[in-house]
Order: sequence, then C-alpha cells, then structure tokens
Amino acid sequence: MKYQSRKKAIVLLADGTIFYGKAVGKEGTAFGEVCFNTGMTGYQEIFTDPSYFGQLMVATNAHIGNYGTNIEEVESDSIKIAGLIVKNFSYEFSRDRADSSLQDFLEKNNLLAVSDVDTRALVSYIRDNGAMNALISTEIDDIDSLKKQLAAVPDMNGLELASKVSTKEPYFFGNPDATYKISALDIGVKKNILRNLAERDAYIKVFPYDATFDEMSEWQPDGYFLSNGPGDPEPLSQAIETAKEIISKDLPLFGICLGHQVIALANGISTYKMHHGHRGINHPVKNLITGKGEITSQNHGFAINREEAESNPDVEITHVHLNDNTVAGMKMKSKNCFSVQYHPEASPGPNDSVYLFDQFINNIKNTKVEA
Repeated sequence: MKYQSRKKAIVLLADGTIFYGKAVGKEGTAFGEVCFNTGMTGYQEIFTDPSYFGQLMVATNAHIGNYGTNIEEVESDSIKIAGLIVKNFSYEFSRDRADSSLQDFLEKNNLLAVSDVDTRALVSYIRDNGAMNALISTEIDDIDSLKKQLAAVPDMNGLELASKVSTKEPYFFGNPDATYKISALDIGVKKNILRNLAERDAYIKVFPYDATFDEMSEWQPDGYFLSNGPGDPEPLSQAIETAKEIISKDLPLFGICLGHQVIALANGISTYKMHHGHRGINHPVKNLITGKGEITSQNHGFAINREEAESNPDVEITHVHLNDNTVAGMKMKSKNCFSVQYHPEASPGPNDSVYLFDQFINNIKNTKVEA
C-alpha cells in the first residue's frame, strides 16, 4: 500500500460549523443537505440510490471502501449522492467479487469525497441540530466566499428533485411473457424494486415522474406502483393527481417511501420534513396487523402526519417505526391501495419485509379473478 499525499479539505455546515479532513481524490467543492447512514455495509447501493440525490452522505461505519465495488451492486445508472464524507477511506480492497476500487468508482462518477473527518462528532452534531445544507471543499483559502455560496443553495424543504432522477422516456423491465403487467411511476426508483416485481412474474413499464393516469393506463396494466425518490413530496402535483385517479378507480396500487408520501397527500394527509430523517439498515418497524417486528432499510427525510392519518376515515395505519412512532405503513380501508415508508427490496432482515411484494401481486391476482 503506497502512501497517499492528499489535499486538506473541510466540511462546512450552514450554521458555520466546520469539520476538517482530507480529499480522497478529486478536488473542488460540492453542495447538498448533509445526512448520515448507519449501515455497516452496502455503501455502493447507498451511493447509487436515487433517493439520496442532492445529499452529502456521512458514512458512520469507520471504514469505507474495504470491499471495493461491483458493477452489479448498483441501484441506478450512476452515483446519486452529491458528495461523500468518511472517517477512514480504503484505497485497497479485498473481495473476490469486486471488479474495481471505490476510489476508481468515485473518480469514474466524478464525485468529491472527504476522509479523515471526525464522523462521530459530525453525526452527533446532525442528530442534535438537524439535517442542514452543507458543503465539502478543498478550496479552503477563502471561507467567507464558501459561506456565501452555501447560503445560496436551496433548502430541501419544498425542493422537487424527482424530475432530476426520473427516466425521460418510458421503458420496460422484466419478461414480456410474464403473467402480470405493472405500470410504475419513476420518481426515483431503485433497480432492485423492479427486480423484485419481475421475480414475481410481472412485466413492468416504467414511466417518467410526471406521467398522467391516462398515459399509465393506456398499456392496460394489472396494477400500479409509485416508487421511492428524493426531495419533498408536496411539489409533485402530477404524481399526487395520478395517485388520486388510480385510487378513485380502486385499482391495485403499492407505494414505497416517496410513493408512500404521495399516496398520503392524495388522501389529504400532509407531510413534513423530519429533524434528521431515517437512514440505515437496522430500523425497527412493527406490523400492527400481524404484531410482528421487522428490521428494515430506511432512507427518508420526510414523513406523513400521524395524527391526520389516524383521523382519516379511509386510512388505516399498518406499520409504525418503533424508535419514534412515525408512520411506517398504511392501507386504505375500502380501496386496493397500501404503502410503506421503508425499503422491502433492501432485505436487511434479510427477508422480514419481502412479503409486501407478494401482497401486491396477490392484490393484483385477486383483482384479475374478480374481473
């Protein structure tokens, strides 16, 4: 292992707090909302998850990069985080399945990363003071200029980002001869969600974030899916309207994360920006229908209003997050619609939550039988 001579770098928070580190490779400045993920593994999946678009990711695991990267372990076609902040960055890797180092992966995707940061102190600060805009930079000679640039970065609250990560044109995924057809609204979809649907004998047509119900229904699908994604759900007026139309016609509908929030808004339930969000692969959720607990993967900075969900006569809360009692899942009482605020396809349990895909397919199957 050769010695790495690296340039000094900083993490500058919107409130003026500074943490010091060193550049991993690329030099420059990157902006975004700073957040942290508590997962011990899965960094490549995290970096390529569209839900993280526009965010500076702090990895809480002390070592990042030690198992390299693999071309198959991605959730989209490129890195989606705005920048990376770590304690110890491993330039070398030791895993048979890896096809490149994390450094090469970051350079290929032109991503700025900073290491040698006291990430324990940074994460503790975020937990106490909340997620906020920040920058990472090697251009540290003029801090006042950096502060002015950071002040101009828009806040995540009210920010529509789905359009930045959604497909531009519809595309198909899976086996064309599959039994079931699903129209999926891409507001930041992860590839493994599509894989899980395809594995259950479904052929999926994926539509851009602003697709209308008429566009999604023209294909005559058996069910509809609203994906995960980044940013504030409230600006997604077309997605909310599309969800309303699907629900009004009582067609099978399943939503994950941002899709869950869109379904809530379609039912008149408001959303709000969380203090520092849920991001990790060890979040405990209780299924109120079965009484069972699930270890879940979560990645969201917004949540739905629990009081409004409880008072809505058409909605039943099905899952709650055991750390803070936020809504982790719901279903409509008289419509073929349900959603969750976590990622069943990530399988940290590993199989605690995959039943949700089976439940969706069964809903579609039962609807076809009734028809």
